[in-house]
Amino acid sequence: MKFTVLTLFPEIPRAFFESSIMAKAVERGIIAYDLVNIRDFAFDKHKTCDDKPYGGGAGQLLLPEPLGRALDSVKAYKKHVIYVTPGGRPFTQKKAQELSQKEEIVLVCGRYEGIDQRIIDSYVDDEISIGDYVMSSGEVAATVIIDAVYRLVEDVITRESLDEESFSDGLLEYPQYTRPAVYNGMEVPAVLTGGNHEEIRKWRLKKSLQKTLLNRPDLIAKARAEGLLTSEAEKMIESIAEYMLFKHDRKKKRRRKIVAKDTVNSDSAVDKSKESDADAIK
Repeated sequence: MKFTVLTLFPEIPRAFFESSIMAKAVERGIIAYDLVNIRDFAFDKHKTCDDKPYGGGAGQLLLPEPLGRALDSVKAYKKHVIYVTPGGRPFTQKKAQELSQKEEIVLVCGRYEGIDQRIIDSYVDDEISIGDYVMSSGEVAATVIIDAVYRLVEDVITRESLDEESFSDGLLEYPQYTRPAVYNGMEVPAVLTGGNHEEIRKWRLKKSLQKTLLNRPDLIAKARAEGLLTSEAEKMIESIAEYMLFKHDRKKKRRRKIVAKDTVNSDSAVDKSKESDADAIK
């Protein structure tokens, strides 16, 4: 698989391609990449690539001519072109899996206020957002997409590792532990050291459901809608929800007791203060 990145700052994605697992995948020939500097396709001696938007407003836009020429140089019309933008569709694990099946992806890294709409209309197949926030660097956002996609390409990472990750089955991943068995007085759950694989499977499923209910309850609803939850998982959810409700009620009661105690102590302190003032007057 090949990633072609169009950018004003090729040094940013280059560091990613030359590090860690990605570097090994490139060395093994599983992943290839090309970094295209948009400034190389500018017309003037100053390599100008941006200008003010028509209609006024703050910021600058990338000029269509240099970017269009850069896209033409990599034959973008034959490939899958992604523009990374806050205004795009949300990036998900499902989308990453879909993109991992492509032979080549071209990513356009925006800067400033973005790029000319005519480039989007002429070249772009996908507008993708990595989250509901704005970044100054399209390169960092593009790298997020590349990182999520390349690791799904066959032979980059073992299939077993991918199957148990967050979102692979619609849920968040269960807690993980490694050596030592005791750290700062905290022990690894006994079930994980007992060697009973069925009990470990059940524990992991329950913890995965618990974490998802706590941090991303929307994923539970989505998994139900898509038929991903087994009857075993549904029973676990019921018991987890009851426990969480019980725990929440206990917490509320404990807070009420603390507030009541503080109120009594405060009133007592006020009474003592009044007595002291009265004694002083005498």
